[in-house]
Amino acid sequence: MTNHISLKKNVANFLKNHKFSLLLVLTGIAFYWSFGYDLERSDFIKLISLYAGLFFISFKLIQLEKNNFWLLAAITVLFRLIFIVATPNLSQDFYRFIWDGNLILEGLNPYLSVPNEFSTNAGLKDALNQGMGSLSAGNFTSYPPVNQLLFAFSVLLGGKSILGSVVVMRLLISLADLGILYFGRKLLLTLDLPTYQIFWFILNPFIIIEFTGNLHFEGVMLFFLIWSIYLLHKKKWIWSAILLGVSVSVKLLPLLFLPLLWNYFLKKRSFKNLPKNALIKNKIRQARELNFQKLLIYYLIVGITVLISFLPFISSELIYNFSASIALWFQKFEFNASVYYVIRWIGFQLKGYNIIETAGKILPFIVILILAGLAFFRKNDSTEKLLTTMLLGISAYFFLATTVHPWYIGTPLLLSVFTKFRFALVWSLLVILSYSAYANTEFQENFWLITIEYVVVIGVFILEFFQPKLLRRLPYYK
Repeated sequence: MTNHISLKKNVANFLKNHKFSLLLVLTGIAFYWSFGYDLERSDFIKLISLYAGLFFISFKLIQLEKNNFWLLAAITVLFRLIFIVATPNLSQDFYRFIWDGNLILEGLNPYLSVPNEFSTNAGLKDALNQGMGSLSAGNFTSYPPVNQLLFAFSVLLGGKSILGSVVVMRLLISLADLGILYFGRKLLLTLDLPTYQIFWFILNPFIIIEFTGNLHFEGVMLFFLIWSIYLLHKKKWIWSAILLGVSVSVKLLPLLFLPLLWNYFLKKRSFKNLPKNALIKNKIRQARELNFQKLLIYYLIVGITVLISFLPFISSELIYNFSASIALWFQKFEFNASVYYVIRWIGFQLKGYNIIETAGKILPFIVILILAGLAFFRKNDSTEKLLTTMLLGISAYFFLATTVHPWYIGTPLLLSVFTKFRFALVWSLLVILSYSAYANTEFQENFWLITIEYVVVIGVFILEFFQPKLLRRLPYYK
């Protein structure tokens, strides 16, 4: 009886102390339900209204409950469960995922054919072919091997039905998000940073909608990436390399981070403030040689891990088809770009036509130069500095990219959690403006909205980099 009374008091106190937060949670449930089950992506006004409301709800929940880690963790799970049987409504990519998974289960190599080569009259394949759209159906797959195996696993457990496969994919992505929560919290603790900062990623409606809702596997890639970084921080660099290789085999993006490890391995804090006598100098030289060997082995392990993942699909045509598919993103596709759109406009003025093929070949080299500069001239001799450099490098890549789908922003957003930079949070709010392209049947982007997105994001980035004190009064910086 006493225990029952005590429980009632505890519940009453909890409701009293968290009543506004609970109201926010209930509102969030209603908004996410509407987003998942009652929204057409062409209804742009409703889309941005729900999204803005959800962003405010997440912001206030973190602000109010930042000292209640497990309450916020429970809310992140609850919000994700709302989408469990929803069909993704902002992206068609999941149809291609299921298509590739079906091919693997049929013993076919998904890298050797394009969907519209198959003659289908009815059934699952016809539905998938139509659902993914002509652009995806007319090109080779661009998804690396570990991603392909996850597709096949989802189709297998999903009973080869579209909804069943969607549910399994959603569970896998949600589990990856929880893994990010786990290792993100551990990394924040080791860096002596507030653990609630991980919720700016994990409770962000952008992440919940794009990863759990729309089934983008960037979340799985980021899970292996943050696990790898945590192990690297703990000096377990062999396992870190293996996990980074797995991350690359989900999405190729982490390859951009490999050059940035140069100074992390070669310039350790232990080399600083030491006497400059010959014996000490010799020990420093030997230590650097050893670290250089470790770096080479690290790269080798990453490469071997990626190679092993490709072995089940290896063929003479794989490299050509896969590389051709990747090249399309640089030389054919364009969406939600920033610097590139300015370059394209200049090209129209000077040449009178779209110069994407030329720009798509030059911009990657500029990115390589930027990454090289960050690798060799920034002192990435600590995990904190390395994470900041990774954020700057990946942001430069996206600022110069010809195609920046909204879910791509998940990578800079996660990295920003461990740094002083917050422009990626602003980006995660404003990137929803790119969905204005679906508000018309011609899928024409609204360049005024794209301009607003990048003027604000790049403006905040510049202020943070050169005048950080001007932004320190904002709640997210505290």
